[in-house]
Amino acid sequence: MEFSLFYFSGDGSKIESNKYNLLIESAKFADKNNFSAVWTPERHFHAFGGLYPSPSLTCTALAMVTKQIQLRAGSVVMPLHNPARVAEEWSVVDNLSNGRVAIGFASGWTIDDFVLSTESHANRKETMWRGIQTVQKLWEGEQVELKDATGKSFNVKTFPRPIQPKLPTWIVCQSSATFIEAGKIGANILTSLLGATLEEVAPQISLYRQSLEQHGYDPNAGKVAMMIHTFLGEDFDTIKEAAREPFYNYLKTHIELLENLAKNAGINVDLKKFTEADMNSLLRFAYEGWLKGRTLIGSKTTCMEMIERLKNAGVDEVACLIDFNDNFDDVMTSLPYLKDLKNMCNLEKEKMMSLS
Repeated sequence: MEFSLFYFSGDGSKIESNKYNLLIESAKFADKNNFSAVWTPERHFHAFGGLYPSPSLTCTALAMVTKQIQLRAGSVVMPLHNPARVAEEWSVVDNLSNGRVAIGFASGWTIDDFVLSTESHANRKETMWRGIQTVQKLWEGEQVELKDATGKSFNVKTFPRPIQPKLPTWIVCQSSATFIEAGKIGANILTSLLGATLEEVAPQISLYRQSLEQHGYDPNAGKVAMMIHTFLGEDFDTIKEAAREPFYNYLKTHIELLENLAKNAGINVDLKKFTEADMNSLLRFAYEGWLKGRTLIGSKTTCMEMIERLKNAGVDEVACLIDFNDNFDDVMTSLPYLKDLKNMCNLEKEKMMSLS
């Protein structure tokens, strides 16, 4: 099992210095301790995740303070961007990092984000797949045909040339169809348990492996990364209570976002009518539910149980979402425990290899 750090929920509404202190310092820690990657997302128009409107910018900053860790977009919302611009920007980051870039692509989910796009929200999946193909061609030095606002065609090559000859490509997946399509192009997978249980995601991972094989790729070469809320410490009960309030606050913000999405889908959910007691009951119920098989919140021992379940489901990497807790000192204190968990997994792998 590989381990990476994932950032998703930083509060962009605060006016304060050193907003990116956790991002920078935890990335340095991951770089020094042989984590696989760091992921920074693309988020727009909401305080939840508002620290991260541009993964190319955050990865540029990380390129300057790290030496070996891979720098991944988690993700680039492809329909919001011109493919040539994506190829240009990320080639710069690839050069600054000496060839450590990877891009996770997404089709987008919030319709409000599409004020940044000339593409239709309804056609976002098709736009994503078409855009990925164009970015990959430009990355490899091919010339592609693009059109201006009047419809006139131009043949375009992008610069600077990247260090890596091929772009490491990931696809953000939730639906079975997307898992299958990702397998068709030989891309890696980034998924989560935000909308499903591990038992529900495991068959989708199997479909992905089958799709890889059917389209001429090694089914074991494709990587599956699972985003998991992560906070480790000495013992489960202490960490459970330490994480409770930060997770409640995280859920409050996340619930508001989900409420807006529900309204866009024509579903009326008005949490403003909830009493404080109702909200506290809902948060307590949700938190206890997440602790049962959806997080790495706990001790090394209890989290190892979750790691084994992830392995059995076909997951290759844990993308540890650490910034749901906005207390810098608490998160940095927890990272050595996460490092120990990673090392425990590596020891298990070495034992199995020696036995074979």
